[in-house]
Amino acid sequence: MTVKHEVRIEYCTQCRWLPRAAWLAQELLSTFETDLTEVALVPGTGGVFAVRVDGETVWDRKTQGFPEPTAVKRLVRDRVAPGRSLGHADAP
Repeated sequence: MTVKHEVRIEYCTQCRWLPRAAWLAQELLSTFETDLTEVALVPGTGGVFAVRVDGETVWDRKTQGFPEPTAVKRLVRDRVAPGRSLGHADAP
């Protein structure tokens, strides 16, 4: 049985960051389509933009700034499919 994972992207509605969150969700779903049960968009306030995998925060804008999709893909990959190549996203 394959374990599938849940990703939650919390974004600030006051800052109008839904498009950014939706784009990141699309990137993650395209890359990890067989490894995820869902990618949820979670409305928040106060400048929040955080990515969580199975409840663990892997990216928080308040301490790390806005993520590049390749950085988030690497962090998600490390938790849901360790060892999988991300092709050009793995390049330094």
